[in-house]
Amino acid sequence: MCSVCGCGEATVLLDKDKGAHAHGPHDHPHGHDHPHDHVHDHDHGRDRHDHREDGAVDYGRGVAGAHVPGLSQERMVRIERDILSRNDAYARDNRRFLAERGVFALNFVSSPGSGKTCLLVKAIEALQERMPVTVIEGDQQTSNDAERIRATGAAAVQINTGKGCHLDAHMVGHALETLAPPPGSALFIENVGNLVCPAAFDLGEAHKVVVLSVTEGEDKPLKYPDMFAAADLLLLNKSDLLPHLDFDVGACLANALRVNPRLQTLIVSAKTGDGLAAFVAWIEASAARRAADMARA
Repeated sequence: MCSVCGCGEATVLLDKDKGAHAHGPHDHPHGHDHPHDHVHDHDHGRDRHDHREDGAVDYGRGVAGAHVPGLSQERMVRIERDILSRNDAYARDNRRFLAERGVFALNFVSSPGSGKTCLLVKAIEALQERMPVTVIEGDQQTSNDAERIRATGAAAVQINTGKGCHLDAHMVGHALETLAPPPGSALFIENVGNLVCPAAFDLGEAHKVVVLSVTEGEDKPLKYPDMFAAADLLLLNKSDLLPHLDFDVGACLANALRVNPRLQTLIVSAKTGDGLAAFVAWIEASAARRAADMARA
């Protein structure tokens, strides 16, 4: 159980080119220990929640910034630090693996239904003549999105997380072993649809790309600030629907920049292709900049 987000242990399904291999997240160690601690802490009195003047009950005011029944704020902080430190060790391994092969990795995060997979399909088609692209697909169940990716000719590995609500660096490390992205390629990691937990988990990527659909509301960046603060690029998708919606693009982008003033933004439509050329140009420029930085290091 992950105290950071409350998700249970995941089942990883690696099914490259129709072949499948299922295993639990701790089957193949990468040189790290995996102690299985069972924590029982029933200090309810130390949980922190505030009743605000507007009548809302706020469970995010304690030092942990979250609430788990039966765990004190201090215990939650210790568990979270342990979980994230282990994840960060795997992320460093992934980052080193990718750097040695000159692979440029992007971690795509969003709510369910934002159009991530459609965007990836269009980006792959646009990049096919310029650089190879491989994909790691994350979902709780099914290989539907991986099949859509493979239809473009790109290699894809599906990770099914079961009850898990995000990918972690350990899962991605296994997928990289199976996928074996070629040198000089781009790697797209499509995370599980969730604007909360993936913000905390480094997968070894160069950048997080948050996808927001115009059907979701201008205040999403304010409601889920951690994700927008962690991202380097915002893709405002489904712009073809703007004539039919009461959606204020300026207000949405202003909210996003209020959370993260360094956030780059692009307005795109996976359906019509509007803005896609600018997105592809961003990928190519970012990959070239990353390669130059690696060469100087």
